Amino acid sequence: MKKRHRELVRCLALVSQLGITMLTPVILCVLLGVWLDKKFSTYFTLPLLLLGILAGARSAYLLAKKAVRPDEEDGEEEDDD
Repeated sequence: MKKRHRELVRCLALVSQLGITMLTPVILCVLLGVWLDKKFSTYFTLPLLLLGILAGARSAYLLAKKAVRPDEEDGEEEDDD
């Protein structure tokens, strides 16, 4: 029962972390784009939004990849010693 509980908590933590990892660059890039648009009367919001989406997707992909195969990475570190 404890092992199942730990796995559930681990999965919930991963889902939360993936959401935060995806949203943070998007929000920061949009805020920067809006600020630049107001300050310089330009159109930076859309390109920065796309950049934020790409950065967030890449970060979420790397996090998910690491979470799916944690044993392989640990094994590689031990072999190097």
